[in-house]
Amino acid sequence: MATSVSPPPSADGAPASAVNLAGDPERAAQVLGTMWRIRLFEEAVDELFARGLMHGTMHLSIGQEASATGVCLAMQQGDHLTSTHRGHGHCIGAGADLNRMMAELLAKESGYCRGRGGSMHIADVATGNLGANGIVGGGIPIAAGAALGLKLQGKTDAVVVSFFGDGASNEGAFHEGLNLAAVWNLPVVFVCENNKYGMSMSTELSTKIGNLSERAAGYGMPGVTVDGNDVQAVYDAAVAAFERARNGQGPTLIENVTYRWKGHSKSDKNLYRTREEIAEWKERDPIAAFLAKVTDAGTLDQAALDQIAAQAKEAIRESVRFGNAAPPSRADELLSAVYATTGDTQ
Repeated sequence: MATSVSPPPSADGAPASAVNLAGDPERAAQVLGTMWRIRLFEEAVDELFARGLMHGTMHLSIGQEASATGVCLAMQQGDHLTSTHRGHGHCIGAGADLNRMMAELLAKESGYCRGRGGSMHIADVATGNLGANGIVGGGIPIAAGAALGLKLQGKTDAVVVSFFGDGASNEGAFHEGLNLAAVWNLPVVFVCENNKYGMSMSTELSTKIGNLSERAAGYGMPGVTVDGNDVQAVYDAAVAAFERARNGQGPTLIENVTYRWKGHSKSDKNLYRTREEIAEWKERDPIAAFLAKVTDAGTLDQAALDQIAAQAKEAIRESVRFGNAAPPSRADELLSAVYATTGDTQ
């Protein structure tokens, strides 16, 4: 498994400490609840799509729940994030309303973007989510810009986290965004969710280096690679990076090595990887791994664990009921957010 590369230190130069998630009843319940909601939400939309009740396309992050959960857990009130086309987990991790999310994916007026954004373009400013993005690497320069805005406004305690995939690390936006963030010492945490494939291209074929976090050295910022299926490792790295940013020490690049169980999108036939490889990674299920730690620590009993899972299932069922019952997005209102009216220009 990947090892740390130049771990980000805390303000006093020592590694930042974080809560033992599996040993804290409240945090353990929070982590399990979030990961279950992400997993079950995506399984639900996968089924809805298969039944022809959801249109367009979608990119599922089943198997990657620890990355979104661990990073978002380190966020504070006033922080912001930019997401990706595979962003349901980030949205849920940041505290989004599941009902409005489901309505958005079902093209309903009650959705976050009134049914116009769909799976790849959900935004929720109330929870700091500046938006998912269908452009690979598109959220990176947005995050740098948002961080610059915070700095210019004197909001020294706010941080922006930018999620992106391994494929984005070969885009120009990645290099430009990280370089500017480093030069201007911006409060950004760049999180690369390396699920081993950029669409169908293996990282082993697309990059020469062992860990993508090694690229951080070229911009003068710390880089760390962690087991992206270990929510504790992800959280620890995120806490340290957020602490650096809040103390004016600039950006950090975190690489969470993980794996998506499903194809790149709903049109992906998965011909570029083997069943054996997928099965091997499923054995490293991040939810099962954390559940085992909580059980071994005796933090929560079986009744509590069952209740957490049941609450997550009911929340997803309710979101499906809400989404199906919501009014469809209005065709006659389609252009209302595209062109300014006379009153808007005054």
